Amino acid sequence: MSIGAIILLFALMLIVGVFTTKFSSRLGLPSLVLFLLAGMLVNTYLSFEDVKLTQLIGIMALIIILFDGGTQTKWSNIRPVLGAAGSLATVGVLLTSVITGFAAMYVFDFSLLEGMLLGAIVGSTDAAAVFAVLGSKNFDKRLTATLEAESGSNDPMAVFLTVALIELIQFPDASIWMAIGSFFVQMGLGLLLGLLFGKITVFIINHIKLDTSSLYPVLAMGSAIFTYAVTDYLNGSGLLAVYVMAVFIGNNDLTHRFTILRFNEGFAWMMQIVMFILMGMLVFPTQLMEVFWEGILLALVLMVIARPVATFVTMAFMKYNVKEKTFVSWAGLKGAVPIVLATYPVLAGVENSDLIFNAVFFVVLFSALVQGSTLSWLATKLGLTISDNQASASIELINLGTTDSEIMKLTVTRETPAVGKSLTNLDLPDDTLVIGITRGKKLLTPTGNTVIDHGDTLYVLSDKENRPLAKRVLLGDLDKPKKKKKKPKRAKPEQTEKKEPYQKEKIENNRD
Repeated sequence: MSIGAIILLFALMLIVGVFTTKFSSRLGLPSLVLFLLAGMLVNTYLSFEDVKLTQLIGIMALIIILFDGGTQTKWSNIRPVLGAAGSLATVGVLLTSVITGFAAMYVFDFSLLEGMLLGAIVGSTDAAAVFAVLGSKNFDKRLTATLEAESGSNDPMAVFLTVALIELIQFPDASIWMAIGSFFVQMGLGLLLGLLFGKITVFIINHIKLDTSSLYPVLAMGSAIFTYAVTDYLNGSGLLAVYVMAVFIGNNDLTHRFTILRFNEGFAWMMQIVMFILMGMLVFPTQLMEVFWEGILLALVLMVIARPVATFVTMAFMKYNVKEKTFVSWAGLKGAVPIVLATYPVLAGVENSDLIFNAVFFVVLFSALVQGSTLSWLATKLGLTISDNQASASIELINLGTTDSEIMKLTVTRETPAVGKSLTNLDLPDDTLVIGITRGKKLLTPTGNTVIDHGDTLYVLSDKENRPLAKRVLLGDLDKPKKKKKKPKRAKPEQTEKKEPYQKEKIENNRD
């Protein structure tokens, strides 16, 4: 292909991807399904077989998607569900992989290790698919946080199982205990380096003064890619490090937050479009037909048996009811991660690797098509959606360029001191204005008599120097524990009786 043809193809991928998202919402299908189908359609006219390039673009896209999802994840939401998400991301993935692996042995007549390899590849949920499907729906926040935290942290287990099984297939004498030890090293380094680079990134962004605000999101994105590269070089889990780093950044006071988040969101959508269309171009429809019935059977085992069993076992002693566990088990969406992992045995030259890749692709397509399109319906039937009046409105903010002013987005809770007060009664710093208030689905134009209510989202224009003071006035010092007011001690009856004769004596002496 000529350079002009490649550029034209890239442009068509983006345009078709954008229009596809519009149709996907109307059809009730996840956008990734239509992206994959669009790639398969392109492949009927244009041959594309570069597996290594697809793997590279897939990993880059996952870094960007995880960074975008992590920065928009609230720590207050995921902190109560860390136990459930961590169990699903480790034990849950292992159980899902083993059950699916045994099924793959009999469905495709694989050896034990080949079956377990296929099970490991499809054992984890995909962050790109989960963020895309859950982000636009009014699901219960606790369940949404559980699924997002699981999908953002379960990649290390899937990668470990895939790499370890490929090594065991190629080198039967390899030690499984060394592989298990390397898994814990990967998890530990991913957590530690993610926190470390998150703190460094927040410090740099808040203290560096760039000539234009448009460079701040580039700096943040570069830091995320750098975090993955360094962690992966040190044999840690790069994807876990990126997610931990992103959650840390998103939950700290960050200058130019709006610009960074909007850039991340648009960039993540672009990479998601390119990634899924490119992955679709690796498969011919005729190849999928060869594994049609086997793929359906394996997908059903994964969705109806393996994932539910793993979910109910790992969450057996956690405070989730049967309806919530059922929803979590059905929301184990597959997407980019299994397809990227399916390229590992192809590049390693594992026997039956092409069959494994086609089977994984079919399972991902079937899972996204069936589970993704019925997730909203199931949540409604189980009563796990929030009402429309709980959904909040938002306003489009402007980029303030190189000025010293910024727009902060602050959400008011019941405990904050500004609740019940009018804007005129707030002791805000000079040159600080509340320029917009969203209350539920309504957008309010603030005036001096506007009274702040709990749940309001305030858009505050303030100088950088006045940001901490403005936040204290509106939100208070939430980090400090509240001091209990000491009750005044009541005087004992004996003390009162003793004072009366003393007071009478003092009065008589004064008269004399």
